Amino acid sequence: MNILAIKSSGDHTSISVILDEEINTYSMSHERKERPDWDLFLSNIGHKKIFNLKDIDLFAFANSQHSYTATRTIASYMKGIAIGLDKPLIVVSDKGDIFDADEVAKEAKENFLASGSDHKKFDPNLANPTYDETNFKKLNE
Repeated sequence: MNILAIKSSGDHTSISVILDEEINTYSMSHERKERPDWDLFLSNIGHKKIFNLKDIDLFAFANSQHSYTATRTIASYMKGIAIGLDKPLIVVSDKGDIFDADEVAKEAKENFLASGSDHKKFDPNLANPTYDETNFKKLNE
């Protein structure tokens, strides 16, 4: 089974691919408002060299509570890919800062296999980030 996962906490982003039993991961720290270059991340884990996106069976992203914007950006990116390729997308609950994309990929695989590999349970159209608590900042304060 081939799985692609992404996780961001806003200032640290990681991407991981599981190709059968081999795991490749790339992580990078960046400014909070700087959005990662997805082509750079993908090429650093072997995209177009050892795998293509159509080879991925399952996509996943971490539902990070640390960065609303980063999580929404990743969710949108992964939804577009999963819908375009007609593949399942799993949202994995974030376990904190030590939880990187390789752990997201492993948990996604466990959840998918535990479901009986039911693609319908992981419809990308329904894979949305959720937030335990949202604190909005009022303008001009």
